[in-house]
Amino acid sequence: MTTTSRSKLAVVGAGAVGTSLAYAALIRGSTREVALFDIATEKVQAEVLDLAHGTQFTGSSRITGGDDPAVVAGADVVVITAGAKQQPGQTRLDLAGANIAILTSVLPRLLEQAPDAVYVLVTNPCDVLTVAARRISGLPAHRVFSSGTVLDTSRLRWLISQKAGVSTSSVHATIVGEHGDSEFPLWSSATIGLVPIRDWTVDGRQLFTWEYLEQLTDQVVNAAYTVIRGKGATNYAIGLSGARIVEAVLRDEHSVLPVSSVLDDYAGITGVALSVPTIVGGNGIERVLEVPMNGRELGLLRESAGTLRQTLASLGF
Repeated sequence: MTTTSRSKLAVVGAGAVGTSLAYAALIRGSTREVALFDIATEKVQAEVLDLAHGTQFTGSSRITGGDDPAVVAGADVVVITAGAKQQPGQTRLDLAGANIAILTSVLPRLLEQAPDAVYVLVTNPCDVLTVAARRISGLPAHRVFSSGTVLDTSRLRWLISQKAGVSTSSVHATIVGEHGDSEFPLWSSATIGLVPIRDWTVDGRQLFTWEYLEQLTDQVVNAAYTVIRGKGATNYAIGLSGARIVEAVLRDEHSVLPVSSVLDDYAGITGVALSVPTIVGGNGIERVLEVPMNGRELGLLRESAGTLRQTLASLGF
């Protein structure tokens, strides 16, 4: 993969997610330089050293880092992964208060070092933190967004591909709404190749019945809980998802990704960050796409917005 000639990614947080994202960015060639920042001095130094030892195999990539915010200076993209760890049985929204406090502390210091960067939130609950980050930073909406349902969409497409016996790249289906329990797929526009998912058959048998689609939705919604219960954290897939978003920005790709940004009169929703198909490029959010939704899907999107609005109100936003 090619990289931009001059680019710098700063990753804030040297935990499981931050280091996985840094590793993914290095091996994918997402950027020329990765800077890893964390207040845990020994931990971040060890992670930088471990990653640096492998740079012989990552082309011209460079890894730096430390416990001083100055390591992010001049970054083109800043990805924030720092935050309290989600525990088994805990929802993403349960993390809101603690992680907003962390964001309030760290974001002004990051802005001093990288005032022109695009900021991407990965820390959960990422939709709530996107609204908080805009308030704290004062940055325009296009420069502050979160990873949203990019990972959830990848989970969905993988499940569909396994059932249909096709590659994930041939599946076109998207999860929208909250990155959390109220998220949902846009089944009305989902296709495999050019075939509507409900019309996909094998030996004349319909594979994707409404009952099976509901099972898929449940598997996606609960995927993170399953992984956390088994290994304590989700990190590899979100690391890859984050690296993919970084590439879209640094390469000015104008790629359509379901990231989460603060919406302004989107299907009547304003002031809440939700994931919908969005063009992502060098400026961050280039355009939020108005996508076809049936009445049921519009209702679910507004319910998702209501869930997040209640959480924001409880936190004083």
